[in-house]
Amino acid sequence: MANIGIYGGSFNPPHKGHMLAAAQCRAALGLERVIVIPAAVPPHKALADGSPDAQTRLALTKLAVRGLDGFEVSDLELRREGPSYTVDTLRQLSAQHPDDTLWLMMGTDMFLSFASWREPEQIARLARIVCFARTAVDAALKERLEAQAALLRAEFGASVTLLHNEFLDISSTEARRLLFFGLADEALQPEVLAYIRQNGLYGLGRNYRALPFDELKAVSLSLHKASRRAHAEGTSETAVQLARKYGADETLAARAGILHDLTKALSGAEQIEFCRIHGIPVSEEERENPGILHGKTAAWCAREIFGECEEICSAIEFHTTGRADMTLLEKIIYIADYVEPTRDFPGVDALREAVWRDLDEGVLLGLEQTLRLLESQGRSVCSASHAARDYLVRERKSL
Repeated sequence: MANIGIYGGSFNPPHKGHMLAAAQCRAALGLERVIVIPAAVPPHKALADGSPDAQTRLALTKLAVRGLDGFEVSDLELRREGPSYTVDTLRQLSAQHPDDTLWLMMGTDMFLSFASWREPEQIARLARIVCFARTAVDAALKERLEAQAALLRAEFGASVTLLHNEFLDISSTEARRLLFFGLADEALQPEVLAYIRQNGLYGLGRNYRALPFDELKAVSLSLHKASRRAHAEGTSETAVQLARKYGADETLAARAGILHDLTKALSGAEQIEFCRIHGIPVSEEERENPGILHGKTAAWCAREIFGECEEICSAIEFHTTGRADMTLLEKIIYIADYVEPTRDFPGVDALREAVWRDLDEGVLLGLEQTLRLLESQGRSVCSASHAARDYLVRERKSL
């Protein structure tokens, strides 16, 4: 009688986080084998636009497990029509391994949604459930998982194991983002990365220059965290409205607005690595506060990947810090980022009123609010923001 791990998912793409977690799970539970099963049609969420087909994801998954002792990849769900329901897969595997114990392996998101799966009570009868997570560094998550485990035991009679392990904390969405920005070397196995590059998967090798706005918007939003997409859209729409009022080019405003936070989802370390790879200068001030680098890195992408004009690129580069003697479009993107409809902070209504009354008044007020906030928090203040504020003060005094 063997203990067999069952690890399903879209694997879009399979990354080191998947395999490290599964390997630690196998070792902790003493599993003789782990069967990795890419879904043909994931039932819980649609595949992202531009995803490779199931056969390609199968090929990538085989590359990802190469060299992992006790791992094998099955095309079981690809040979079955319709959505890839876990309960159907477990019925087939249970029939094939009647004397073995099946362990259904999953991460936290799937575990927390388990009750909404197709026939969860049958799944609980067919396999033991094991959820792996980095609970040692997240007490709140540990509490949620323990509550869910108790619920599944009570409601479905499930055998549940919560397994703490230290793995690369990355999602497939994040892996796709890193692929786009050329930063996926640490997230994907070399063989997987080489296959993706050689076959132009996940948009690699595509020509992104001079895209129509709707396509540009779709690409940009796909690279944002879901929680930030409304902000990007709101900034673009607000920038168009401000451009219309103050006589700037509305098309340039829309494009700069939708791209302004393109690289915002990258961590500080990833921002610095991006700059190193592409030869973008990084000041000591920026190294100490790498969050502000997303203006520079997004501007590089706008210029080099999307082929946008310098007026757009400079507006993106300075949208967080501002600078002395800002252009009209730079002012518009700076303040649109600040006052778009999803923003909600003390003073935002007064700031919106000022912007629509006088653009320079609004930009100056936004700069002063930022400087006061940073100083009150004891955080370093960007010299470019000081220069932008001082320049506007002088200009308004000279009128």
